[in-house]
Amino acid sequence: MAEIPEVVAHRGASADRAEHTRSAYELALEQGADALECDVRVTRDGHLVCVHDRRIDRTSSGRGVVSALTVAAMAEVDFGRSAAEYGVLTLDELLGMARASGRPTRLFVETKHPVRYGGLVEHKLVALLARHGLAAPDDPRDSPVFMMSFAPAAVRRFKEAAPRVPTVLLFSRFTGTRRGGVLPPWADLAGPDVRLLRDDPGFVSRAAALGRDTYCWTVDAPADIDLCRSAGVRYLATNSPGGTRLHLADPDSAQFGSVTG
Repeated sequence: MAEIPEVVAHRGASADRAEHTRSAYELALEQGADALECDVRVTRDGHLVCVHDRRIDRTSSGRGVVSALTVAAMAEVDFGRSAAEYGVLTLDELLGMARASGRPTRLFVETKHPVRYGGLVEHKLVALLARHGLAAPDDPRDSPVFMMSFAPAAVRRFKEAAPRVPTVLLFSRFTGTRRGGVLPPWADLAGPDVRLLRDDPGFVSRAAALGRDTYCWTVDAPADIDLCRSAGVRYLATNSPGGTRLHLADPDSAQFGSVTG
């Protein structure tokens, strides 16, 4: 039987709690997620915050562009969905949550582009990891932090600044030689959309033959979970870490979906 993928909580347990909130990540940890995933952007006052969109309108009670707002301004904004949860989550806070979880918990950090401040987000990420002693792990395979982006220039820029921190090149279509599993030297893992694997599950083994593990997103349906496991995906990003872990442990179980713990 294929090895069980590591379960990565996509924006936290975002099927049950508002994405990128403290409670979403707390629940993901309670549900036993192996890793946490977040998107980061730079605020006007230079902080890295966990927000997917360019604006905070969709995910909060406030309005405005992240790069034009300060952390203090966003402290007055409700980011909750069914329960009030004020204040934007900073990457520094999330890193602290992962390290305080009482067990090894990786953090997959996606830098968003295009953005007003260009490559500043990668430079800020390297500086934050350096402050925590995480920018140069002794063994990259044991790194508690992985960097990801859809922007090749961003991944290359980060790798040049922190060569021992693993990187993931995210993509939603095959271009050039990528279908064959070939990645640039500055990308350590392949990061395909699960829809690509539905059509071509053999991609995972081709990448593995070239020394590249696969991080697959965003995997919620039982059939996709089974596909990722049988294909040999190493890291599986899901909005439902609890339900996904249950299904991986017992694929024949009828119980699946949100597990509020």
